Amino acid sequence: MTISSTSNTISQGFPLHGQKADAAKTLKSAQDFESMAINQMLQPMFATEDDSDNMFSGGAGEKQFRPMLVEQIAKQMENNGGIGMTDAINRQMLAMQEQK
Repeated sequence: MTISSTSNTISQGFPLHGQKADAAKTLKSAQDFESMAINQMLQPMFATEDDSDNMFSGGAGEKQFRPMLVEQIAKQMENNGGIGMTDAINRQMLAMQEQK
């Protein structure tokens, strides 16, 4: 296998080997990707450290579970419309699957 044939295959997506593109799976993947992108954008917002040890501080437990909280917030944002990436990603993924 040559390098040019490898890069050609990667840029066009993986062949489906005679299978049809599953629109539901592709849509779910696009939604998951948008949720992950929102999660990555929200992480810095929640990464601020407040070292005050007041009565309402969550302590070590809060620090441990904060990434899961941000992940669930991102999923809920995506379920309620997100930032509009899902449709574009879904169209592109379906187009890549139909090329072969």
